[in-house]
Amino acid sequence: MPNLGVPELLIIAGVLVLLFGAKKLPEMARGVGKSLRIFKAETTKLREDDDDSVTQATVQAQPQPQAQPVQPLPAAAPALSPEEQARQLEEQAARLRAQSADKNA
Repeated sequence: MPNLGVPELLIIAGVLVLLFGAKKLPEMARGVGKSLRIFKAETTKLREDDDDSVTQATVQAQPQPQAQPVQPLPAAAPALSPEEQARQLEEQAARLRAQSADKNA
């Protein structure tokens, strides 16, 4: 497909204005924007649900030790990278979810 330059884009914009009218174009753009925001939110929820199900499957596959008190992370740990801190927080959250699931079961 050839590159589109300014003249081609102006012609396309002119055709759109002729087809839909100048009043309808902003309404259509708002509708498309809302649709994209909803789509993005739904795909994000699907990814989170997939991550939760994978985490629950790995937690259920591992033998459950006796309930242990949750150790808070040290307040000042500058040596840890942000990725390492995030991993530790995810592990702690998984342990808390497993404990609450055991209590509810």
